[in-house]
Amino acid sequence: MWETVEDAYVYAFPLVLMDATETSATNTEEVVTKKAPVNQFMHSVALADAQFRTVVTPNVDTIYSQVWYDLSEEPMVYELPKTDRFCKVQVLDGWTNTAAVLDKAGAYAIALSTWEGKLPEGVTRIDVPTSMAWSIARIVLSGEEDLPNVYAIQGKMKLMPLSDYISGDTYEPPRGSYSEENDYIPVDKVLSMDPITFFNKANELMVKNSPTAADKEMLEKIAAVNIGPGMEFDISVLTGDVAENWKTMLTEIQLKLIKEGQKFSKKLGQWDYFGEPIGDFNTEYAYRALVALAGLGANTVEVALYPKIEQDADGNTLTGEKSYILHFESYPQVLEGGFWSVTAYGDDDFLIDNPIDRYCINDRSGLQANDDGSVDVILSEDAPQNTINWLPVGAGGFHLFMRIYTPDMDALETWMAPTITEIYPSHVN
Repeated sequence: MWETVEDAYVYAFPLVLMDATETSATNTEEVVTKKAPVNQFMHSVALADAQFRTVVTPNVDTIYSQVWYDLSEEPMVYELPKTDRFCKVQVLDGWTNTAAVLDKAGAYAIALSTWEGKLPEGVTRIDVPTSMAWSIARIVLSGEEDLPNVYAIQGKMKLMPLSDYISGDTYEPPRGSYSEENDYIPVDKVLSMDPITFFNKANELMVKNSPTAADKEMLEKIAAVNIGPGMEFDISVLTGDVAENWKTMLTEIQLKLIKEGQKFSKKLGQWDYFGEPIGDFNTEYAYRALVALAGLGANTVEVALYPKIEQDADGNTLTGEKSYILHFESYPQVLEGGFWSVTAYGDDDFLIDNPIDRYCINDRSGLQANDDGSVDVILSEDAPQNTINWLPVGAGGFHLFMRIYTPDMDALETWMAPTITEIYPSHVN
């Protein structure tokens, strides 16, 4: 039975983590920094820096505007304004699949798929198969001086229940609620759950967040241990030292997920990224759980790629004890409106403190090109004489993430990804 229980855990983990994340993010009576009640905007107002420790590998290209939805009563109408920049709204269902990406100005009714009703003219319906949903708007910006322009975009975004949108009355969102017990780190909360707590929460969530038709085989399997919509988990199906076996299972699951994830790893030169079906997983349950654990809310590949590199061209692990050249023959290939960046992170997956507060280089950095049009970026702890093409990497171990938004997948097949070579001597003058 433990094998079935393990399958059930992997299957249900993203749903339980989404719920825990929503509970934490909406644990407030009114909108505050990084929290907002259900069905209300949570607008980020600043870029992450080296002091930011809330989420690993933070993005310093975009400002987020998020909403956690309860769609059980009626649709929510999201008005997206016209912008002069990359601004896309990813809508995820309760199982972490991408239900839609809103990339044009307009009014959208984010609705439960089973909702029956009529929409006003000019409102586009966005079906979500679960009553729990999450949207992440990503708005690109060019440094701190560009923040007022992003705030203006955020200020024009509107969100209200469909009934209020139709009535035309001024909408005042209701107050939320706060409970001290819901101040937690979501992934830690879920990983600390005992079997009864975890599976009964999963069973409860599956009632309003229905599994898909494709899950039929899995549901039949895990029903044998009383796991499924509305069921009551019976811990007597577990044998041996339940607490110890549960702890061992969770440790082994994480190792298995990492191994399973390698099947979906793609190469871009020396860089690696997670490929399809990321963000729309269907029955790839282990991959879905891995991505939820490592980076909840990942985009599908047509929206963004996240290649990572940890070694130089000689296969040696990157370290701030040495200095390197990051060499671009040409920049990442993106479609119209897309952009790219390369961000440095320490071994702890956080941004690296440095004297010029520079954490990434991107297509807005004004990098100086070589005579042949290629570009060399210096990766080092100490500043070179000319800092325009410098990406500080601190003194310890580090790695780089490239972000390619709206990638040109066809062009990337023949594109030469940037290489990293050590500079000799190691100290940059």
